[in-house]
Amino acid sequence: MASRAERYKKAAVKAAMKARMWALAAAREADRLLAEARKRVESEERRRRVKAALRRTGKVLRAAGRAAIVAGVAAGIAAARAEGRARKAKRSRS
Repeated sequence: MASRAERYKKAAVKAAMKARMWALAAAREADRLLAEARKRVESEERRRRVKAALRRTGKVLRAAGRAAIVAGVAAGIAAARAEGRARKAKRSRS
């Protein structure tokens, strides 16, 4: 029969092995949770970056739209002036 000290050592080793097993399982779970948290943070950060890019694009498109309107108005004015000058030129020659 094993002595008290041997049984104590055996129980201590068994408890240590079990504690190690649970520690490894906890570490794996913590790694999994950390990876999930990183993924969520990255997706939120990506979403923020996409929104910022869309805002910048919107500003550029608004500026381009305004420039197109101004260019259209200027072209209309220039066409009207050219048409008026052409009519005056034809009248003076006749």
